[in-house]
Amino acid sequence: MTDTNRDVTGLAEQRGLEMQVYQPAEDSALLAEAAVEFARGRTLEVGTGSGWVAATVAEEGDPERVVASDLNPHACRSARERGVEAVQADLLDPFAADSFETVLFNPPYLPTAPENEWDDWMEQALSGGESGRELIEPFLADLDRVVSTGGQALLLVSSLTGYEEVIDLIREAGFTHEEVRRESYPFESLSILRLTQLRTCG
Repeated sequence: MTDTNRDVTGLAEQRGLEMQVYQPAEDSALLAEAAVEFARGRTLEVGTGSGWVAATVAEEGDPERVVASDLNPHACRSARERGVEAVQADLLDPFAADSFETVLFNPPYLPTAPENEWDDWMEQALSGGESGRELIEPFLADLDRVVSTGGQALLLVSSLTGYEEVIDLIREAGFTHEEVRRESYPFESLSILRLTQLRTCG
C-alpha cells in the first residue's frame, strides 16, 4: 500500500515514483474490500491499473471468472503478471452485451484543468478532466449494455468529483445505488456505490 495522503501534492509525488501504472492506494483497498464482499459471477474490473484489485477478487473466488481491462498496455501487462486475464480496452467498448454479472470501476477522478494535464499514462490514470467525471459519464452511459439481468456495478466516487452530480448520472443511466463503503479524510471522502439496474413494473 502507498501512503494514504491523497492531496494533490501527494499524488504528484506518487506520479514521480511511478510513470506508467497506477499502484494500489487506499482507494484501491476500499474497492477491493467491497468487491470481495459483493462481487459475484463473471466480473470485470475496468481501468485495472496494476491489476491488484482484480487479483484480490480472483484470489477470493474463481480466477477464471475475473477479467481486467485498461487502455494502458503497461497496466494490462501488470495485471497479467498478477495472473489476471487482461484486455486492452477503452472502458466497456469491446465487451459484448450481457457479459458480466459484476463490473468494478475506480475511475480517474482528479479534477484537472487542461493546462495542468501531463499527457502521459499516469495523467490518464489520475485525471478526470475539468469536472472529474470525464470517464464516469461514458462508463455509466454504457454500463446497462454489458451488465447481465440482475447484475451490478461497484463504483468508487470521490467528493472531489461531485458526489451528487455522480448520483444524478447514475439515475439517468437507469440504476439505483446504495453506499456500501465510505472513508473520510481531511481533504476528501471516498465512497463505494453499489449500482443495480432499475426495473419498473409493466
